[in-house]
Amino acid sequence: MLDPKINEATIRVLTRFGAEVVIVEGIGCCGAVAHHLGKVDQSHQLARKNIKAWKREIEAAGLDYIVVNASGCGTTIKDYKFLFRDDPEMREGAAEVSERAIDICEIINKLDYEKSQEVPKLRVAYHSACSSQHGQKITHEPYVLLQRAGFEVMAVPEGHICCGSAGTYNLLQPDLSQQLLQRKLANINSLDPHIIAAGNFGCIMHIGNKSQVPVAHLIELLDWASGGPKPQSLNF
Repeated sequence: MLDPKINEATIRVLTRFGAEVVIVEGIGCCGAVAHHLGKVDQSHQLARKNIKAWKREIEAAGLDYIVVNASGCGTTIKDYKFLFRDDPEMREGAAEVSERAIDICEIINKLDYEKSQEVPKLRVAYHSACSSQHGQKITHEPYVLLQRAGFEVMAVPEGHICCGSAGTYNLLQPDLSQQLLQRKLANINSLDPHIIAAGNFGCIMHIGNKSQVPVAHLIELLDWASGGPKPQSLNF
């Protein structure tokens, strides 16, 4: 995990609103990056390891949900069922995992999130990652949650267009990736926000590398408004 503070905020919010959080032993990379690169055998090997670990936990103690706080990973995990549809050994377990996979916004919305401490009435530009809005069709929950946290949340113009991170695209097509990033930043800056929020670490890192506006994972903002610390990326 490139930024463990995101996981820490995730656990605090889930626990605060009544969920029992289980860290399943043996979980590693979801396989998305290898899949993007066409390394099918490697991506399936990584996915198999996760499926087996989650299935052991499901059978031993039960899991209601598998919560994912990086939408790029969530899209891949929700797709395990399809990826292993023709694998007689893994098909059942993959389907069980995919059916339990849920984005952090979706689960927090189910837990009836409410703020518990006042935060500044900051303007938050919400960047909807492609893997979230296009891959998982999550379009409503982030705005609702950020509003309930007390922020003035704004949709980024041309929000359907990629920021240029796109898994490994920023490495394989750096020139085009930077063009997309500059277009995204121009649209964000037109809103004059105090903060940029996103739900995918690839986007957060890519946008944050060039943005003058601080960038945070939305779960860090939800944590802050419900009793947690101010995100470290907010230098005001």
